[in-house]
Formats: sequence, C-alpha cells, structure tokens
Amino acid sequence: MILPPATLGMLGGGQLGRYFVMAAHRLGYKVVVLDPDPASIAGAAADHHIVAPYDDTAALHELASYCEAISCEFENVPATTLALLEKQKPVRPAASAVRVCQDRREEKAFLRGANIPVAPYLALLPEEPIPAQASELFPAILKTASEGYDGKGQWQVSNLDELATALATSVVPCVLEKRLALEGEFALTLARNPSGAISALPLVQNWHRGGILDQTRSPTNVPALESEAKAIAERLIAALDYVGVLTVEFFLVEGRLLVNELAPRPHNSGHPSLDNAACSQFELQVRALCDLPLPEQIAVRPALLINLLGDLWQNGTPDWAALLALPGLHLHLYGKGEPRPGRKMGHITVTGDDWLAVEATASQLRTLLGLPPR
Repeated sequence: MILPPATLGMLGGGQLGRYFVMAAHRLGYKVVVLDPDPASIAGAAADHHIVAPYDDTAALHELASYCEAISCEFENVPATTLALLEKQKPVRPAASAVRVCQDRREEKAFLRGANIPVAPYLALLPEEPIPAQASELFPAILKTASEGYDGKGQWQVSNLDELATALATSVVPCVLEKRLALEGEFALTLARNPSGAISALPLVQNWHRGGILDQTRSPTNVPALESEAKAIAERLIAALDYVGVLTVEFFLVEGRLLVNELAPRPHNSGHPSLDNAACSQFELQVRALCDLPLPEQIAVRPALLINLLGDLWQNGTPDWAALLALPGLHLHLYGKGEPRPGRKMGHITVTGDDWLAVEATASQLRTLLGLPPR
C-alpha cells in the first residue's frame, strides 16, 4: 500500500491526467506529470512537469526517481515505455494490458479468444488484396488499428470500391467492422487494485454526434444490462490480469451486449462521477494505483453529462452566466487554449434528485448552447 504524501507519476497531460492530479492532491499525494507539451493542462496542475517525449529514456528514469508508482491517462503511451518503467517502479495498468488496447486487431483477437461477444470484423492491410469475405460485412466501418479516437481514422463503407479507397487513404493497418443496428451504446468503468478488490461505477448510456461523445446518462438503472456488463467486464479484468481503471464500451444489439472497445484508463463517459458519486473514476484510479481499499458499492444521483466542443466558441464565448443560473449545473472547463472544432474544451454535468428535473435542465442547457435536442 502506497500512502500519502508519496509522489505518483502520470504519463499524459490532458484532462484525464489533470483530474487524476486533482484527485491525488485531495488524498494528500504529490504528482509528477510527463508530457511533451509545455502547455499541458495536467502538467500545470501537477507538482512537477517533465516536458519530454514518452520515449525519452533519461526523462523516464527521472520520472521513476520521483515516484512510488506510475499510471497513464491514455492508451497510446508506447508499451515499451511502460515496460521500461516497470523495471523500476509499479506501473498500473501494466504494459502487457495496455499493449492489447493499443491495436484494434490485437484487442479484437483478445476479446474473441476470451469468448467475449464482439461485432463481426476483419483485420486488413492496405498493401494486401481485400479478402472476398469483406463483402459479408457491408455496410461497415473501417477503423485504423491504432490511434483513432473521437471519430478520427474512421470511414463508412458500403461496397468494395469504397473500402479500397478508404483503405488506400488510411495507409495503415485497419479493422473492418460490420455496422450493426444499435439499440444503445453503454459504458462501464471499474477498477481493480493489486490486492484483487474490484469496484465499479454504475453502467452509463452514451449518445454520440460525429463520432464524438455528446451526452451521457448516469446511471442507466437497467439491472439486467448492468449485471451483464459487470459480468463481462470482470471476465476481461481476470483475462488481462488487470490492475487499474478500465472502461469497457458496449453496443446493445438485439438485446445483447457486444464489447466495442476497451480503454485502459478513466473515460469521458465516467465524468459524471465527479459530481454525482461519492467516489469518482479518478479517485478510483488513485486508489487502484496505490492499493488503497476500494468502495464495495458506489451510489450515484441522477446525472446527464454534455460535452463542450470547440465548435461552441465559433461565435464567441458561451454565455456562462446564463448557464450557471440553471439548477444542478456543474461546469468543468479544462483550461485548454485554442477552442478548435471537435476539440473537447470541457463538459457540463446536470445533477438532481429525480430524472424529470435533470432532463428539464439538460434540455434548457442544450437550447442555450445551440445544441440539437437529445
């Protein structure tokens, strides 16, 4: 067990890392962030910011010298970096688990090998002929095998010609997934500490616009789905021998949950826990990293999260005064610089004691922001 005022390490400098720093500080820890961006928002909040690439060996040794344990805020930290750090200090999640989540081909193969239900798919290489069975997946989505997120690195394809064009455009390994008739999109965030204790936030439901998370409802209050999701997620944690926070994204198809993707970290859809739960996903991350006790159950209040993308700034700064006058509204701005279209600048969570009040406020919020109704 690693107790405060120990120093913890964080690889990654975005909003997820920033919230980790804030959660660690509340518990009495210090945090060192390693991120190559001098303007890193997590680095600005940390006790020390090492400005260096993730493969800078000297910087990694410096990070390890400060810290008792290390985590990461996104899955694209090189697995070789995590493996190097593991030789010096505890790294949670481990390089072996993160490596699986870094490549959709490896992730899909792992899920299929663990008998976890997934959508039909094929792994494709741009320099190889397209196999005949690709036609069986149309209409489909072509996704780059690595580093695609928030709708980036994805193409909707309906025939072999469109697939060939998209694959040539990608110039990298890809996964072709059958586009299914979705009855809903869900996510479950859970944590496991080195002692084997597991704690989960309630299942949430997600809605996307343009491939980017638009709104999250927490909790779903669908006991059967929640039980199914937890059973699948705990099987995944066991198969990966996972320690840390893991988010599992699900598709609901014909009443059955299929795993879409794994995120070896806290997740955008877990942000409501900052305002509606006694223990947020970021406190869970700190607790799991340090082998602290995990809560057996996490009760939550009704909450709706709405993401704030840079598009909202195109006609000037949003009217924060009007928004903050709404009941149960929690504004989170991440402190980023330029508000580019599609860039996550912050989020708003609306909480309340009953869903009617929460939904009414969220509807007003969307109108004030100029967002279409959900």
